[in-house]
Amino acid sequence: MNMKAWLDNNWVISIAAGILLGLSFPPINLSFLSIPAFILFFHLSYTSDSYKQLAYYSYAGFVVWNLIGTYWLMMATVPAGIAAILANSVIMTIPLCLGRFFAQKSNSPVVIAVLQSAAWVSYEFLHHQWDLAWTWLSIGNAWANWTGIIQYISITGFLGISFWVMLTSALTYQFIQHQQKRLLYAAVGVFLIFPIWSFLMYEEVPEDLGNDTVEVAIIQPNHDSYQDFGGMSGLNEVVDSLFALSERTITPQTDVVIWPENAIDGYIFTNSPTAARIADSARSWNTGFLVGTGLYKTYTDSTEKLYRGTYRGQPYNIFNAALFVEADGSISDYEKANLVPIVERIPFVETLSVLDVFNWVDWGSIAGFGKGTTPDMLSGDSFLTPGLICYDSVYPSWIREYVRQDATFLTIITNDGWWGNTSGHHQHFAYARLRAIEFDRWIARSANNGISGVIAPNGAIIQKTDYWVRTGFTETIQNRDTKTIYTRFGDWLPMLLLGLTVLSWVYFWFERD
Repeated sequence: MNMKAWLDNNWVISIAAGILLGLSFPPINLSFLSIPAFILFFHLSYTSDSYKQLAYYSYAGFVVWNLIGTYWLMMATVPAGIAAILANSVIMTIPLCLGRFFAQKSNSPVVIAVLQSAAWVSYEFLHHQWDLAWTWLSIGNAWANWTGIIQYISITGFLGISFWVMLTSALTYQFIQHQQKRLLYAAVGVFLIFPIWSFLMYEEVPEDLGNDTVEVAIIQPNHDSYQDFGGMSGLNEVVDSLFALSERTITPQTDVVIWPENAIDGYIFTNSPTAARIADSARSWNTGFLVGTGLYKTYTDSTEKLYRGTYRGQPYNIFNAALFVEADGSISDYEKANLVPIVERIPFVETLSVLDVFNWVDWGSIAGFGKGTTPDMLSGDSFLTPGLICYDSVYPSWIREYVRQDATFLTIITNDGWWGNTSGHHQHFAYARLRAIEFDRWIARSANNGISGVIAPNGAIIQKTDYWVRTGFTETIQNRDTKTIYTRFGDWLPMLLLGLTVLSWVYFWFERD
């Protein structure tokens, strides 16, 4: 079968595009394949006879992409993993069909390319904003390990990478269609200008970090997530294990000890004996603690919040939380705000509870984890840092709130052991490099089974652990108070592109009449 025959076969085009996109993501890191992948999808859009046919054929490619990129979801829960892959693939057909609409309505190849790119970035942006948000396969994430050529995301945010890839792909396909040199020059220009811009912005990590520094102790206990209490006898033995590793790791200069998500494998109150034990150690060692734990929280009888049940007559919720213990023993907490749909919280549960006017369902009891709403931080004598929990770390708009409130470095705690030794933990670690660049902040990352590490503001990896080992290390990092353009202005690029997409759709829709 010759090349023309292949390109005339819609199944081949779609599946080939899906394979290329799957290979473009970590840990394979063939990120440049995302450009020919979308050229193929644009060709599929051109050759399809209708929106229905485009959605039908492209769905196969999107399933392949989602399967290669996020097969590891099924390691935690098979039904939810399959549902996420199939549902996300359906949603991906929408911006591709919208791109076809623009291609049919406009006579300008450049306008078509810009609007097709804007439609895709608008989809990625909106997909961050609702209860079924799944940000993992945003195109920008594929480039997380190419830090030298993506420094411009400190201005645009990581969706700027998506726009760069889509615009390069769309202009290239317009050149293939029309064979106009100006389109070739435009495609090559867009492809080159963003990396060149990044090279000009790139700054090496200084050898001398100055005096405004923090020593972090990052603990990777490697407890087995598939066994209660990590296979130990109970919560006391879990805490003993954490303290034993921490005591071997810290130095007299350590400012904060970081334990991973679910380090306390159970649910505690902030005034529990376990919390008191950590506070005693904080005072004894003169160091802060940032601890991942399940957390009980009770409310007054008059609360309007959804709650799981009652404890000693008071409504309560359970949160996936970070416990903040300062060096003087004072305790506060952060309750995870960005919860994984279905796995951690039922999507749209608040809306469903309002619609259920007859109270047929006890929505609070089945909602899952409580949802945090405030960007709380750990405050030390010389630093201010959040305790971003797992899925929080792929929401730059949420992290921006911390940096705007003067977080001096970012802390991520996670438990990636649910996924086993798959692509998932490699991707999750890589995506943290994007946050370092966007916000010009050092990142300290503690993962239960790995990968833990320290990342510099330019995205460079300073320390990195192996997966599935019990270890701990210290590292000196720098406090920073800079505010990048992305920190100051947020998602200005995707909002601009969303506005352009909506206005263009309205214009072309009414123009036909």
